[in-house]
Amino acid sequence: MANPDYAPMFSKDVGNFFRSPVREIFKKVDLNAIYSFAGGYPSAETFPLEDIRQCMSLVIDKWGGQAFQYGATQGVTVLREAVARRCGVTPDRVQITSSSQQGIDVCTRVLVDPGDVVLTSNPSYLGALQSFCSYRADIRGVAHVADLQAYRQAFETAIDKVVSEGKKIKFLYMIPDFQNPSGETLGLAERMMLVELARKHGFLIVEDSPYRELRYEGEPVASMYSLDPERVIHLGSFSKIFAPGFRLGWILANPEILDKIYVCKQSLDLCPPVFDQYVAAEFLDSGKLDKNLAKTIALYKSKRDLLLSLLEKYMPQGISWTHPEGGLFLFLTMPEGFDSVKFYDKALSAGVAYVAGSFFHPDGSGLNTMRMNFSFMSPEKITAGVKLLAELLRSEL
Repeated sequence: MANPDYAPMFSKDVGNFFRSPVREIFKKVDLNAIYSFAGGYPSAETFPLEDIRQCMSLVIDKWGGQAFQYGATQGVTVLREAVARRCGVTPDRVQITSSSQQGIDVCTRVLVDPGDVVLTSNPSYLGALQSFCSYRADIRGVAHVADLQAYRQAFETAIDKVVSEGKKIKFLYMIPDFQNPSGETLGLAERMMLVELARKHGFLIVEDSPYRELRYEGEPVASMYSLDPERVIHLGSFSKIFAPGFRLGWILANPEILDKIYVCKQSLDLCPPVFDQYVAAEFLDSGKLDKNLAKTIALYKSKRDLLLSLLEKYMPQGISWTHPEGGLFLFLTMPEGFDSVKFYDKALSAGVAYVAGSFFHPDGSGLNTMRMNFSFMSPEKITAGVKLLAELLRSEL
């Protein structure tokens, strides 16, 4: 029997979905069999297995069957209170999510109608771009420039263009700390400028901060949420500071905004994973998270420093890269005319993977860029992988 014609049955949104090149790599390739700078995976060395085992036992002893029952949509009280204490807010401003990625998606779902404009950086996080596209948002990217006045003017120009088209900006999406993919961090003056523009032009800011606590040098910069907690929605995640398999994140926002997110989430997953929430709360309140985080930061700093030194030693002339103060990534820029998408198959066939930078650019630019992760592989594999990638690039340039 012939299959039915499914195409007319799909919604209009389906046409706006696009595949993540990172996830496609994971489908096809055993990451342990190649030199993978591609994903944003934490190192398994940072997962405190014995501490997690102890926390799980304590949760079962303390909460019994309640830890395995359905829970509140906004998250279990003990975790919301623990996050509130850590972030310096009241629990009514905390919504627990099933990963930070869900936070991005639910904010877009609650705030954006088809055709509404989402401002973001250029480049920006691929997973966020996927979410914006799926809700048929009009994505406008603004490239970062070092000069504050020029950076402000670039945003003003983008905003004026939206207004002239009769469209509405719903929010600005930014990763101000150790951005994915570039690794760059916005200074306080830049954050204040963006908050000022949001007030002036009447849009919100979604501040995505999964890497904020992974700082290896320099001083912390005030969060955008702290500058205006009524206009900024702050997204946090346990994936990079605890373990991604728990799939837990949080949103800080005005309770009026959180109420809409709360109702929306009821139709998505009813509630975040309950047992995982109790374990995370125990891990947080016991001090084990901060103890483990210190080890994680030391490990990732050593890997970042190694990668930077290897790039300096082996990369051909004409290639530059960012120097991230924290996070998991840095960004390479090759000479104009280089196509990192076409080069990818050659690199993967040789056994090394990265993510082509153009996938992070809403306007499709950045063909001569690539993102590299330094958290996942061992120092030995980082070393061998950089040598191989440098050799391949030298033969191409």
